[in-house]
Amino acid sequence: MERVALHTRLKIGKESDYERVHAAIPAELDALLRANGVKSWRIYRSGRDLFHFVEVESCAAFLQAVEKHPVNVAWQSRMADLLEVTHDYSNPSGNALPLVWALP
Repeated sequence: MERVALHTRLKIGKESDYERVHAAIPAELDALLRANGVKSWRIYRSGRDLFHFVEVESCAAFLQAVEKHPVNVAWQSRMADLLEVTHDYSNPSGNALPLVWALP
C-alpha cells in the first residue's frame, strides 16, 4: 500500500464551487477509483491550495489505468474549470509531495 500526498490549487474564487462539486462525486468515478486500487482519498484545503492524501495499491499503476479512461477524462475536464494547478499525468508520480518527516 502506498500513501501519496498530492498538491493542486484552485482558481481564484472557485473555493465554494469546488466544495459543492465534491459534496458527492459521481458513482462512476467512485467505482473507477476503487477498481484501480484506491483505498482512501482525502482532500484538505488551505485557502486555494488543495492537499490530497491518497492510499492506493500502486500510484503509478493507478495513474496509468485512469489517465485516459472516459470517466476520469470527464472528471478532469470538470476540474479544469476550477483548478489553476491540476494533476500532472506526464510525471509517473503526478504531483506527489516528498515525505519530509513522520512521527515514528
